[in-house]
Amino acid sequence: MSEITAEQALQRLTAACARAEHCSGEMREKMYHWGMDESTQDQVIDYLTTHRYIDDERFTRLFVRDKMQFNKWGRKKIEQALWGKHVKESVYLPILDEIDKNEWKTILLPLLETKRKSLHAASDYERKAKLIRFAMSRGFTMDIIEDCLSTNCKS
Repeated sequence: MSEITAEQALQRLTAACARAEHCSGEMREKMYHWGMDESTQDQVIDYLTTHRYIDDERFTRLFVRDKMQFNKWGRKKIEQALWGKHVKESVYLPILDEIDKNEWKTILLPLLETKRKSLHAASDYERKAKLIRFAMSRGFTMDIIEDCLSTNCKS
């Protein structure tokens, strides 16, 4: 593919941002694949940020809520996905810290109940281990998992 100009990249990226929310990492990746040099990428990112086409904090807030509500992901899986999109820790950690522990439990409890019904285990120990592995694979932290598996949560 031939290298595209900064103006062409700007047209494509502003159109993409008009259709959906994107972060600066996704935009940089697109420009990298188009063969654009880093200084031109910086100029385009500056324009997109200044004109509010992209805003990593806004993107992160929407991404986190989307993954919690629709994908039923835990904190660790969301962190990993944001890291993969090159969102800075300084942006996503405070947003994730705003989320109350009970919100995570509200997501995890029904998942554990559903999983518990489909499990085949020889003992309570094996059942609990399988539920822990399942919850961890969904990105939930051990403290949330333990809370949900305790007798207090009645899962």
